[in-house]
This record gives sequence, C-alpha cells and structure tokens, in this order.
Amino acid sequence: MPNLRSFSSHQNKYTGETPLTFCTFTLYARGLGWFNKLDRVAHHIRKVLTRDRLPKNGFLMEELIIQTTEKNVVVRDWSLKTQKEKGDSLMEGCVSNLPEHVTVNVHQNNLEDLVRIWNQWDSNTRGIFTERYRDIANLIAINVDERLIQAMVRFWDPAYQCFTFNQEDMNPIIEEYATLLCIDNEQFYKIYVKEPKPMTFKKKLMRLTDMTDTWAEKQINKKNKTSCIPWFSLRNLVLNHPDMLKRVNLFALAIYGLIVFPKFLGHIEVAVVDFFERLKQGINPVPTILAETFRSLSICRRKGEGRFIGCAQLLNVWILSHFWKLERTSFHMFSKTFAPLEAYLEKEWPKEVTE
Repeated sequence: MPNLRSFSSHQNKYTGETPLTFCTFTLYARGLGWFNKLDRVAHHIRKVLTRDRLPKNGFLMEELIIQTTEKNVVVRDWSLKTQKEKGDSLMEGCVSNLPEHVTVNVHQNNLEDLVRIWNQWDSNTRGIFTERYRDIANLIAINVDERLIQAMVRFWDPAYQCFTFNQEDMNPIIEEYATLLCIDNEQFYKIYVKEPKPMTFKKKLMRLTDMTDTWAEKQINKKNKTSCIPWFSLRNLVLNHPDMLKRVNLFALAIYGLIVFPKFLGHIEVAVVDFFERLKQGINPVPTILAETFRSLSICRRKGEGRFIGCAQLLNVWILSHFWKLERTSFHMFSKTFAPLEAYLEKEWPKEVTE
C-alpha cells in the first residue's frame, strides 16, 4: 500500500494516466449533481431492501424483488445513456498495451493466531468488537482461492477499472462491500483523507498500546524503506494487555494490517496505523479498501506479474456471490440483522464453481 490517499489526483507513475476509480467517480459525481436521478431510484431501492417485514397491503416479497429489479433496469438504462453523452473517462490518446501472460502472487498471511484469539474470546468481548468494527472479524475465517484471484487479474481492465468477462463489465462497488461488512449508513459518506501532518509512528504506537517510548522504538522495523511493526510484537499485547478495549482495538488493527492491507507479510505498516486512527473517528473504510484493491489489480495487470496486496478475502466473497444464483431468496436477507459474511461462511460452495 504505497499511499493511502484514496482520492489523489496525481498521475499513475506506471502509465502517466490520472487514476479514476469507480468509488472516486461516484462520490465526486454526486457532488456535481450528475446522480440526481440515480439518487431517487437508489432511495426507493434502499427503502425496499431495508424493510424487516412484509408490507401491510399484503404484497409478497417476490413482488418487491420484481419491483426492485425493474428499478435496476431504469438505473442501467440511465447509466448507458449518460456514458454515451459524457463519453469515456480515459485520457485522450490512451492506448492499452497489456502483457498476454499474467503471473500473480496471492500469498496470504498466516491467520492461525487471529483465529485462535477470536475463539478464546467470550461473547461479551466479541460483541464489543462487532459493535466497534462491524463484521470485519469474519474475514479471518475466509479461505482465499488463490487460483481464482489469479484468474480474475487476467480479466481486469486497468483503463476502465473493471473486470471484463466477454461482453459483461463488472466491478465491486462501495455499496456491495459496505453491505458485506455491515457498514452503517451513518458513516457511509465519511471517507478517509490522510492527515497533512500526522503524528509520528512511534507516538501512534505508544497511544495505541499504552507502552513506553523505548518499547515502541524497539518494535519499529523497516521494509523497503517503509516503517512497520511485526505482528508478533502486537500478539502478546492482544493476549495479555490489562485493558480489554486495548486488546479489542489492537486485534482490529491486526486484521486491517494482515488481511485488508497486507503489503508486508507478517507486518503492519505505518500507513495502516494512520488509517486505523481515522477509522476510530467513524469513517467508512470501504472507499479506501476498494481504491487499494483497484490499484493492486491494475499494477499486477499492467506489469503481468507482482503480488496482489488488496483484500483478497473480500474480493473472493464478492466474485463467488455473482457465480451462484438462488431461485428463491430467503426473506431474512433483507433484514437489518442479516450478516452476509456469516451466511457466506455457512454456505457449502460446490467445488465445480471455481474449478
């Protein structure tokens, strides 16, 4: 994760193009008034999807789903019309020159320690964690299909920031990832922006851990000139810190550093600590997660090699959710208490889906 400035206007150092991810476009286009019509449609869809019970007039849930599907058609038609009017977001003269063969490393951190710690916690501690950090703890139980992610990279179009499967273009969007992580609507539009003069890494570690200046200085390592802290230095604190809330916070930091932004295996870099500090202020982590995922996909696809350092767990869940179609949808999926990641972990996925 070279830089967590998700909405930077600087040019891409590999291509000279100005990056324009879907999440950036969505937030800023809304500010320009392009999405007025879409907002009205999305508001109607959101009202339908967040009802916890059948409407009083007796309509069945199947009818509500049909209504939602019809509204999706309206959104799609509006999107196609807007694209024709506004044109592509590519820079003039942009020519795609991608390597034919792609070899990507999707190696993940060993998460046995995190799984063991989570299983040792009682329901009260788990409840406090979930209240603070939503469903992100479920990521530790998701097995990444490395061959699936490697295959997906070959279908990634860096110019358009989407996967292209034959004639179908698709990519994960903010609303989908927010739903997977059960992000509250209240924090939906609070995005991460790096502080212009952040506190030093050592001071941040001292505040997060309540440890001394000497301890913090000894734990800081350098990986490719990037400051980071090894996971084993935090593991003992997560297990033995006298303050339960500190244990919860450090466990969440470990998930973000080892799973969501796994730049250095076995280590948590300074940029993740900066991001985590803002996370406690109630920002929505999804735009940054998507931006880093798109960035890593684009770099790997353009170079034809490299290590994918986006959140492979969320990408794995997202693509599989599009592979498998259910003829009938259970009503509880439209409940506010529904947890998509828990449902994913409980489902027995047919092996032939990814083989």
